[in-house]
Amino acid sequence: MGQKDTILERVALGSIGISLAVLGLKVTAWQMTGSVALYSDAMESTVNVAASIAAHFAIKIGSRPPDRRHPYGHTKIEYFSAVFVGVLIVLAALSIAREAVPAFFAPKPLEAASTGLAINALAGAINGIWCWLILKVGRAQASPALVADGKHLLSDVISSMGVLLGVVLAVMTGWAVLDPLLAAVVAINVLVSGWHLIQSSLGALMDEAVDDRTLLSINTAIAAEDEGALQAHDIKTRRAGRATFIEFHLVVPADMSVGEAHAICDRLEVSIHKIIKGAAVSIHVEPPEKAKQHGAVLVAA
Repeated sequence: MGQKDTILERVALGSIGISLAVLGLKVTAWQMTGSVALYSDAMESTVNVAASIAAHFAIKIGSRPPDRRHPYGHTKIEYFSAVFVGVLIVLAALSIAREAVPAFFAPKPLEAASTGLAINALAGAINGIWCWLILKVGRAQASPALVADGKHLLSDVISSMGVLLGVVLAVMTGWAVLDPLLAAVVAINVLVSGWHLIQSSLGALMDEAVDDRTLLSINTAIAAEDEGALQAHDIKTRRAGRATFIEFHLVVPADMSVGEAHAICDRLEVSIHKIIKGAAVSIHVEPPEKAKQHGAVLVAA
């Protein structure tokens, strides 16, 4: 296991402990106050626990090297983890809505509000710090599972802040109906977050290409080391977790030796790796008659 995988596993494992501690604090705050809004906050944290566990196992499995049955590696498992988390988020939103609707028609005053809110604020602060760390590491290491966990945690932090402010307002004004209204807002926010996560992960499972900016960088990397080649075309890309797969056709002169063509391919791979570290690059060398009149990404001057 590489250093990168070890870092990801440690962060993912730490997320499980943090999310369990935060869940305990939020459940305590909800039970002390009887607030439906704080219940919604606690409910979202149960998803954090499941998400952290899913991310840990996804990263652990995804770090395994390629084998006979999985020659392209296991990194795609991280997208399955992200979809799983998205489904859990949607279920959490439905559970919150189920509690909020009856409470809206029969609102109840909150109990031990100050202590409960203080405990909830502590949980939110812990979540905020950990969310910042997860997103920083997940993006630096290009881990979809960790980024998905961090994004959900970020939505949890934002909704927690809204819930706290709203419940404080409900206590100060005596408008008990604000409590279920806040829970309903949290439910909608959670539902939208879950849907976006599922949508983006399903796109990756369908082998979506890299974004336009990354593709432009790949084209630039090819152009930087194209000397000796005639044309490059049919560039195809896809992401699979932390891995990026790139393939294209390279047209070379008919009298070029295999060794010379191979040297060009080596230069191109090194150039691409400077842009995307660890990318799996496949280059198909072709004779001049295979050159394309239209759609060529690179034509030598």
